[in-house]
Amino acid sequence: MSLDIDKIRADFPALHQTVNGRPLVYLDNGATTHKPQAMIDALVNFYSLDNSNVHRGAHALSDRATEKFEAARQTLAEFINAPESRSVIWTRGSTESINLVAYSWGRQNLSKGDRVLVSMLEHHSNIVPWQLVAQEVGAEVVPIPITDEGIIDLQAYEALLDDRVKMVAFAHVSNALGVIHPVQKMVEMAHRVGAKVLVDGAQGAGHFLADVQQLGCDFYTFSGHKLFGPTGIGALYGKAELLEAMPPWLGGGEMIESVSFAGTTFNKLPFKFEAGTPNIADAIALAASIHYLNGLDKQALIDHEAQLLAYAEEKAKAFEGMRVLGVSHEKVCVLSFVLDGVHSADLGMLLDQQGIAVRTGNHCAQPAMEALGVDGSVRASFSFYNTLSEVDRLFEALEKAREFLI
Repeated sequence: MSLDIDKIRADFPALHQTVNGRPLVYLDNGATTHKPQAMIDALVNFYSLDNSNVHRGAHALSDRATEKFEAARQTLAEFINAPESRSVIWTRGSTESINLVAYSWGRQNLSKGDRVLVSMLEHHSNIVPWQLVAQEVGAEVVPIPITDEGIIDLQAYEALLDDRVKMVAFAHVSNALGVIHPVQKMVEMAHRVGAKVLVDGAQGAGHFLADVQQLGCDFYTFSGHKLFGPTGIGALYGKAELLEAMPPWLGGGEMIESVSFAGTTFNKLPFKFEAGTPNIADAIALAASIHYLNGLDKQALIDHEAQLLAYAEEKAKAFEGMRVLGVSHEKVCVLSFVLDGVHSADLGMLLDQQGIAVRTGNHCAQPAMEALGVDGSVRASFSFYNTLSEVDRLFEALEKAREFLI
């Protein structure tokens, strides 16, 4: 199947607009991706035709909503190669998924003297929940060092692994740098000492890296809005035996089997962790995004992103005063950089004036920025709907911005 970028771009209405009088070049996909028309239509169609609560209704609309909602769970399970759909828990996204595991699994399995290893490249949402639970139970959160190139130091990681380590938590892909971590190897190393592994897949799923059985992790999280779906929807995958043993995190409707003042029993998986009315419409719309992606040639999309990154990195090498952060052969299409003598926020503002959307600052990864000796960076994060000409636009805009700032 050949890759027709113009046809693909036509499927994403938000790409076709002007910003400050210039055609939009959207390079902030690491923060959120744009949405195909198929997803937007699915969202509108649900509210127009099927709007109803799920599971407990006794009428046609509820039956339709329930069927589509659970079909969406199955679609997601197949997309990440989960062995069974009951292992997929709907959440608001990676942040909520990590908190669910930290509080439900962590409170039950962590105690004084135990350790949670967390890489120094993590998004704050994969640091803070572990710190809060560790403080509560007397455990310790220990950072996994990184190299000067911005990759996890596997020797240092191995030295930290002992029987005190009960959980290892790290991102599939660094949100700040785009570096792909050696997940399978790190999982195998952790399992040798009996530790469980949570992988934050927020930045991985949108680049077709999520195969939970191949990775071997115990938990995997991601956010729908980084997978060309809506905001406010995401999921937690967990091995069924672990989820079965974990206590509920939130209490309320749907997650119960029976309630009395003498005691309450809880529902089976996945409903035990889905208290209250779920985000029905967005789950269905996320499934529509996945169906859209399944209709494309994934390898061609991966190859196109690799071409974009190679082209951008060659441009960066020739750009005076530019330092690229995250030097690795294993990266998704992210160019995170600093310019000598230029603050990232100033650069981002001037790029926006030329219609270029990037992310600036510490990217909710302050320990990573500190370890790399910078207070922030400019992050240009690409997706398969970006083009080589947009890479040219970025560097043309950077040249103009630098002339203004220096």
